[in-house]
Amino acid sequence: MSITRRTALAVAAAAAIVAGSASAQAQTTLKIFTGGQQRPDVMRQILDVYMQRNPGIRAEVEVGGATSEQQQQYLNTVLASRDSALDIILIDVIRPAQWAAAQWAEPLDPYLGAEKDAMMARYLPAYREANVVGGRVIALPYFADSQFLYYRKDLLQKYGFQPPRTWDELITQAQRIKQGEGNANLQGFSTAGAPIEGTVCTYLVPVWGSGGNLTNAQGRLALDGAAAKRPFELFARMKDTGVLPNNIAEIVTDRIRLDFQAGNVIFAQQWGYAWNRFQADADSQVKDKVGVVPLPSFADGQPSTCIGGWQLAVSAFSRNKQAAVNLVRFLSSPEVSKMQAILASHLPVFPDVYTDADVLKANPWFAEAQPVVRAARTRPVSPRYTEVSDIIRSNMNAFLAGTRNADQALADMTTRLTPIFR
Repeated sequence: MSITRRTALAVAAAAAIVAGSASAQAQTTLKIFTGGQQRPDVMRQILDVYMQRNPGIRAEVEVGGATSEQQQQYLNTVLASRDSALDIILIDVIRPAQWAAAQWAEPLDPYLGAEKDAMMARYLPAYREANVVGGRVIALPYFADSQFLYYRKDLLQKYGFQPPRTWDELITQAQRIKQGEGNANLQGFSTAGAPIEGTVCTYLVPVWGSGGNLTNAQGRLALDGAAAKRPFELFARMKDTGVLPNNIAEIVTDRIRLDFQAGNVIFAQQWGYAWNRFQADADSQVKDKVGVVPLPSFADGQPSTCIGGWQLAVSAFSRNKQAAVNLVRFLSSPEVSKMQAILASHLPVFPDVYTDADVLKANPWFAEAQPVVRAARTRPVSPRYTEVSDIIRSNMNAFLAGTRNADQALADMTTRLTPIFR
């Protein structure tokens, strides 16, 4: 090879290195924070699609906290120090009001512009309302969620039962199946009982199902009467009849999933994400043996359930806000909602996705899920929600653990909640 030829190649190689370096420098890196239970593996697959379409963006996922509380504790530290390390943060549906009050989330209205109203109108009403605080868009929905009754379809068929429509039927069926199976490890009914956010729903679902509510129309505490005592009565009965697991006060959300997946639970109050794990995980002992229906009601009440779901907030301290908003809009799109439904059984935030043929093939029970999600109740909206949650879940946990009776738990809840909901 001639000197001239070698020189030309060297120059070209040097130019390529410079160009590659310039390209790398021009690339914007966005860091997204999510919890482990929100399927970061699926988020990474979705982000790969976005990065292929947008080569100037590199999206990285930071995973932390097994529960909503643990995630928020970490974020409290990061955001209180105005740290710019995180650009996009996945937040629980209960958090937008708190984040708006703390000014941690960048209001999205200026970025959405004239498209805002039409864009927000596409979402299910509960998620549109949850993310608009004081007239400002604080976050965009990532996926919806609600609690359902998961049940062992094979066991109910074996004993000639239809899915229970009332709590009385559930207790009777669970007792009969446990007795018939003779399996000491088989739990009748599992729900969150540890001092975590899910245990707020464990308390509120029976309250709502009895016609009660935590607050009245004026926003004042309404925790009195028979409805406020109903959860304690229901779970006391389940404990006395052996329907609840002995360690109910230690049960966290994903423990329910793991126990059910191992074949050790007949009925479970659980979120939508569990279906995919039951069907797709290699170690699942219940594949094709699971049914999903609305949670039971009391004989004199109406079925009720707790709304859940996760939202995408742009950090107020991000140095890449426009790029972050662009990515959030993609992650909060019908295309991604469909991907999540298929890959993770995450419930869609768009009505039309529930009837998509591919989605229904992966999740047949979605055909009847949308009315449940639409009717799901919202936990109290308050900038002081962290306190509200702690008061409810700690007392419910103490009752389930046997360290506090129903009167003591309800009295403590009332005393501590009253100043918050004046």
